[in-house]
Amino acid sequence: MSAAGNLRMRAAQEKKLREFVTPEGVDLQLRIASAALRLGALLIDLILIVLTLILFTLLILWAGLASNSSIAVTVWLLGAFVLRTFWFIGFELGARAATPGKRLMGIRVVARDGGRLTADAVVARNLIRELELFLPLTMMGVGAAEDMVSGWTALAGVAWSLTLSLFLLFNRDRMRMGDLIAGTWVVMAKRAKLDRDITADGGGVDAIRFTDAELAVYGIYELQELERVLRGADPRAMRDVADTIRGKIGRPVAEEDDVFLTSYYRQLKARLERGLLFGKRREDKYASE
Repeated sequence: MSAAGNLRMRAAQEKKLREFVTPEGVDLQLRIASAALRLGALLIDLILIVLTLILFTLLILWAGLASNSSIAVTVWLLGAFVLRTFWFIGFELGARAATPGKRLMGIRVVARDGGRLTADAVVARNLIRELELFLPLTMMGVGAAEDMVSGWTALAGVAWSLTLSLFLLFNRDRMRMGDLIAGTWVVMAKRAKLDRDITADGGGVDAIRFTDAELAVYGIYELQELERVLRGADPRAMRDVADTIRGKIGRPVAEEDDVFLTSYYRQLKARLERGLLFGKRREDKYASE
């Protein structure tokens, strides 16, 4: 590739970077996910939802509801709405803040202020998708099945869906209307292949790096407690501890909790061990160095 091509590629990558500055003055960067990755994630999720709906349809047939077409259609539409709505909301409220499609494409949802995603934000961004995509398409599908939709109405519905769905192509942060309203970004997920042994030295690659000032806030006691949490692998406990540490050192929520905690644990352990070589021992966060 030519030098000019490299420069253009580098410039394009830099346009996707968004920076946070922590209270300690540490510059952190997030990379905005591309429209192509988001489309790929949506298609994967839609395929999985359709497969689930096929199974749901077979269940309706097995239950004998198909004999009454109006009841069957109502039950099916209600089930489809609940499934697609809680599919996105449920997964994005989880520890990984990503649906199966997003996880496969290596992206996740984060709050633009760097905090933990709230239920209000997740619900808002996903309910807007109903207006953007599913509601007009569902109405057209039902109308077409009952021969109640004209060509112009169908065209208007498609134009409505495309206009709102393609909104992300016309802003630098690649935000849907739902992201704009909810205060969220979709970013590249910071994910690393972690060692089976969290205490391994040098064998794994830390997804993120911490400054000495960020590591200095905790001591041996907290290190032991952190190892206990990591060994327990309880998602809720890891989430609480990760949020506590992030709040203490001024880090935004920009990576998965297990990656954050494992990286912090390893680097804190290495720092404390270096301190012991020079006769320094800090029992806990309250002890002075």
